[in-house]
Amino acid sequence: MARVTLKGSERTELPGSHLVGPADPNARLEVSVVVRRRAREALQSRVSKLTRGDRSAGNLSREDFARLHSADAGDLAAVRAFATVHGLTVTEEHADRRTVILSGTVQQFNAAFGIELKQYTHPECTYRGRTGVIQLPAELDGVVEAVLGLDNRPQAKPHFRARQGKSSQGKKHSTAVSYSPMQVATAYGFPTGTGEGQCVAIIELGGGFKPADLTTYFSGLKVGSPTVAAVSVDHATNAPTGSANGPDGEVMLDIEVVGAVAPAAKIVVYFAPNTDAGFLDAVTTAAHDTTNKPSVISISWGGAESNWTSQAMTAMDSAFQAAATMGITVCVASGDNGSSDGLTGDHVDFPASSPHALGCGGTSLQASGSSITSEVVWNDGSGGGASGGGVSTFFTAPSWQEGNKATKATGGAAALSMRGVPDVAGNADPETGYDVRIDGTNTVIGGTSAVAPLWAGLIARINQNQVTPVGFLNATLYGHPQSLRDITQGDNGDFQASKGWDACTGLGSPNGAALSQSL
Repeated sequence: MARVTLKGSERTELPGSHLVGPADPNARLEVSVVVRRRAREALQSRVSKLTRGDRSAGNLSREDFARLHSADAGDLAAVRAFATVHGLTVTEEHADRRTVILSGTVQQFNAAFGIELKQYTHPECTYRGRTGVIQLPAELDGVVEAVLGLDNRPQAKPHFRARQGKSSQGKKHSTAVSYSPMQVATAYGFPTGTGEGQCVAIIELGGGFKPADLTTYFSGLKVGSPTVAAVSVDHATNAPTGSANGPDGEVMLDIEVVGAVAPAAKIVVYFAPNTDAGFLDAVTTAAHDTTNKPSVISISWGGAESNWTSQAMTAMDSAFQAAATMGITVCVASGDNGSSDGLTGDHVDFPASSPHALGCGGTSLQASGSSITSEVVWNDGSGGGASGGGVSTFFTAPSWQEGNKATKATGGAAALSMRGVPDVAGNADPETGYDVRIDGTNTVIGGTSAVAPLWAGLIARINQNQVTPVGFLNATLYGHPQSLRDITQGDNGDFQASKGWDACTGLGSPNGAALSQSL
């Protein structure tokens, strides 16, 4: 059988891993196969207009998108035939999401894709992995765009930071403070509204929420209790761990920030496994959900671009493009480890680095009511966290970032030829953090994980008063920088805040009234 290499499927060991041996040949797993979409040129034309700020084509309904751009029936049939040849079972098939989920054993997948799955240990986890590339039969060349889930290493980390009980290492302020999400919204001048009629999707890759905690939290805020529902993706469920320092902290922070800012919006939490397949499947499930129909997706998980395969990043970016054409805004946290993203050298976090996502960076906010007395880049030193940001090594600079420069902390500025991160910012410093409730305990949390849901809640408020959702808004924001509060002080390690866009806080934090007018 003639085989071809699946473009972008190259995988290496997770740094610091130790090879244990071959994976159990009889162990069962599920793999997501992503196929090409129909009418790709027409879709790209529509996306190109959106990225230029041209909304004349309007938003596609989910039903129209599926009719025009779902997977071709012949391509899906070709994947089914491939599965049959190798004894694999098709457990799910989603034409609108272009995804076929196959089930089988390690031995069967090894033979089907020309790989050798192995077992690894790592200081933070054990995982099933592979190295090298994936091989496809020649008849699937160009049909299949990604094969995800063979490797089940944790793909992303949550971007929240609990307060450590001491003042900032950056010495930006001498006394720690905290705010309710509504107080932050007031400081930023959010337009009036409750998010009524909107649905906000939240992507979670672990942990869970306890309804009793949400009831207690929102009753204390006296904003009413929002409707919160959970959707299972790839067998993951709402599963609280009971530890505020674990993924529950992420889940509760996201829900409580969105729910406080937009209490009349419906909140739907999509729980998925923390793998490349799970992450993508959660996003596509939310984007194509014809029942809940979210107009905003909030994502507070991510990982350095260097930890992703290019096939996975391309597939996720394609999912965000689809969301944009359906009028869905995707807000993504830019990370909590400054310019390094927790590695050596400069790295940006994905999926915040997707040009079709709104990358959300972090600030340290001092405010009283609607008066902001100080706002600088969040940077609490090497042990305390800082706003993620920098320049992508994978995505080229989109047209709306033309003319912007990344200013280095050591001096000098370089024009962007690759995608700059983030686009916008908001309060993220744990020392000026958010009052939340997690697993029965009231605490204070920060991180860019709080900024993505803050922006999601803001957009839900704005959408409430729009005929159609604002959808992809990056081009509009870059064309109306007065809609944001420019942050010009501080750094995130290797990058310095500057007038206009910078690789620490993007265009800045919300200027609510001006932002609402611009959109």
